[in-house]
Amino acid sequence: MAETRFPHLVRESVLPSSCIRELTMADVAFVVTTIAVFALVAFIAKGVAKL
Repeated sequence: MAETRFPHLVRESVLPSSCIRELTMADVAFVVTTIAVFALVAFIAKGVAKL
């Protein structure tokens, strides 16, 4: 009986589904923030080039 419960307990303790969702949302937030920063830098560079 302990053998059948062990993989289930290990799976839950390593990465529960809520943790996977949080990591995915953190990755999405990081990518969006990075793109926004590069877009802002490009916008500023365009403005400086016009001077």
